[in-house]
Amino acid sequence: MDINIEIYLKEEELKLFKDIIVNSIRARFESLKASIGIVALSGGVDSSLVAALSKEALGDKLLCLIMPEENVSPKEDIEHALELVKKFNINYRIIDINGAVDWFKKRFEEIDLENKNEKLAVANVKPRVRMILNYLYANALNGIVIGTSNKTELLLGYGTKYGDIAVDFYPIGDLYKTQVWQLADFVGIPTEIVRKKPSAGLWVGQTDEEELGHTYYEIDRVLYCLVELELSVRETSKILNIPEEAINDIYRRVIASEHKRKIPIITRLSRMCLDKDWKYPVDRH
Repeated sequence: MDINIEIYLKEEELKLFKDIIVNSIRARFESLKASIGIVALSGGVDSSLVAALSKEALGDKLLCLIMPEENVSPKEDIEHALELVKKFNINYRIIDINGAVDWFKKRFEEIDLENKNEKLAVANVKPRVRMILNYLYANALNGIVIGTSNKTELLLGYGTKYGDIAVDFYPIGDLYKTQVWQLADFVGIPTEIVRKKPSAGLWVGQTDEEELGHTYYEIDRVLYCLVELELSVRETSKILNIPEEAINDIYRRVIASEHKRKIPIITRLSRMCLDKDWKYPVDRH
């Protein structure tokens, strides 16, 4: 089977994609009659790219919230976030989330952090606390929350439901991680931010690729075959020369996380059920 894996953006596409995203941020902002855009800035490449593109779209009507957890968030992430807002002249606030996270932990005293599910449940409190702060500012200032998830994360469900994926829109949600790195380089995100290992910062030493069990390079090529080319697991395995077991592991993540990409299912009781039949008003953005 002779198939070209064209996941990398061509040089002429970089400016085009940047302009499309900037225009989409501006259009969404104006259509919602917002006064300010809110971006949760972690110091990672995704949020740094979204912050830079949002600054181009909204100018001073942008506020970045840097929300570290002391003794968990890497010091270099905070330094990178501050470097980014300084370089692009972005308004920001630093809000420590330790107090809020500790409050929730104390309400779950029987927690066993050796238990994987309980450890993850506590870890997910952190992005949910950040979500609350995002919307505290957005609601108070007539703002919108601009998401930072990319296509790879959304497909894998690599985000916290009602946490970091709870936003008003995803300007880079149609870019694979590989493409995010390319576009970040193009718009001038500092190299040390683009090149560092991605981490959701859920616990000390955590990295995305270690937790996922695959590199983003491998994941993106698999997702590209499964999603963009609509190939089967077996065809993808053959083309990429990757064992079917590894392809299936990624495929199962996509299927299992579908609920994160949809609104909750409504039990049908009428002819016009809201998640199935009623399509008005139509959002064209």
